[in-house]
Amino acid sequence: MNWLQSIILADVSQRTVWSLRRDLFHHLQQLPVPFFAGKSHGELMSRTTNDIDNVSNTLNQSLVQIISSVIMLFGSFTLMLMLNVWLTLVALVTAPLIAIAAKQISRRTQAGFKTQQQELGQLNGFIEESVSGHKVVYLFHQEERIAAQFSETNEKLKKAGIKAQILSGTMGPLMNLFSHLSYLLIAAIGGWLAVRDLATVGVIISFLGYSKQFSGPLNEVANQYNMIQSGVAGAERVFEMMEVPSEYEEGFLKPMEPIAGKVEYRGVGFGYDSGKAILREISFTANPGDTIALVGPTGAGKTTIVNLLGRFFEVDEGQILIDGTDIRKVDRNSLRCQLGIVLQDAHLFSGSVRENIRYGRLDASDEEVEQAAEQAYAHSFIMRLPQGYETELSAEGGNLSQGQRQLITIARAILADRALLILDEATSSVDTLAEIHIQKAIRKLIAGRTSFVIAHRLSTIRHADTILFIQEGRIAEQGSHEELMQQQGLYFKLHGKGQRSENEEDAAPAAMSRQ
Repeated sequence: MNWLQSIILADVSQRTVWSLRRDLFHHLQQLPVPFFAGKSHGELMSRTTNDIDNVSNTLNQSLVQIISSVIMLFGSFTLMLMLNVWLTLVALVTAPLIAIAAKQISRRTQAGFKTQQQELGQLNGFIEESVSGHKVVYLFHQEERIAAQFSETNEKLKKAGIKAQILSGTMGPLMNLFSHLSYLLIAAIGGWLAVRDLATVGVIISFLGYSKQFSGPLNEVANQYNMIQSGVAGAERVFEMMEVPSEYEEGFLKPMEPIAGKVEYRGVGFGYDSGKAILREISFTANPGDTIALVGPTGAGKTTIVNLLGRFFEVDEGQILIDGTDIRKVDRNSLRCQLGIVLQDAHLFSGSVRENIRYGRLDASDEEVEQAAEQAYAHSFIMRLPQGYETELSAEGGNLSQGQRQLITIARAILADRALLILDEATSSVDTLAEIHIQKAIRKLIAGRTSFVIAHRLSTIRHADTILFIQEGRIAEQGSHEELMQQQGLYFKLHGKGQRSENEEDAAPAAMSRQ
């Protein structure tokens, strides 16, 4: 029976943890962007690995003992009642003390283990951050400072662990104390009953044996208490994340129909924190096929404007309409399926180059993938890689240059072939010659599509239908390139500075060539 028990519980515990890990990961894919902005990657990884491992260990090791102890406890108590009711009541005298002690210790211990798991999450987050940014650490000679910060975080984890273990360790000795106290009372009162012929010596001896079997399971549970509390703390952190509302809980919202491409911002206001507005009274209209360029100083709110279009964040005031429909009234997934986005930070996944481009449209053929790469001017450098399109990329495309990673993401957007296009500094990481080729590809890509372009190079946006100059969260100027140049306002001044900068940048390759 023990052998069968171990097999069944191993299967049950592993299936439970498998299901929990699957549900947690699936839920993570549906959480809103603001949730991830407030959590480090290491902290999230700690919850999906360490915390769930604690639950797994609790189920594997403690669950068997708990079930056996409960059965033994119930059986011993039944036999004790059959032997002598009065001695059974004596055995229960210490029960209130056990309950009070367990409640007080469990409350403190569970909080201690939760703090320990939080500190472990902080440590994992710090490790992930320092490893991913190791080049910056080396460049600025911050190795000693990083090591000192790690030691400080590690020290906090050690102290939290010691405190939790000490609190948990008091449970076993207390249970033993109460067990011996109960045994002493039973022996004393049982002896008194035997002297007065109210009970036989055989009954008293048998009762003492069953009382040990009655208190034994309590001690066994106390011995497993450490792991139980650690598992409970881990489960709390897992379910805390599971309770974060999914952004796809919108079953009542209708799907977005295929769009023509008219986009309207009507008095849009937004702030990442309540009371701190980032955007104020943003109003403009993009007709189907228009290219809207956003320029302005860093931090003015350009990227925030286009993020609102994909409902990565919700507007605080006003409306955003596509073809006359408020985007808050349609399903997010169906909305995003019609958006093509190329971000400034090119992100690639582990896998082949072909798989990373095909991420834009999973049913695309090999020929379509290569055609998209040619349009993005990525085909030539891909063919120079060791295995061409089958070359395996390291984490985040670390074996490619930043410019090459950007070209692959542009090819991914071309392959996706979406109705609305967002280019957020899409050419910021490529050289001037590559940018010329990419601009040609982008002009083909945006033809007939409503496009939003954020760029620091003015040559990229001068042919836009409408240019919005964003300053301090407002539209300071609006119009075509020629109209804004005639106004001789903020855009005119920026264009003058940008033109000098671009001329210098264009002259640099020629100067290097002459040298």
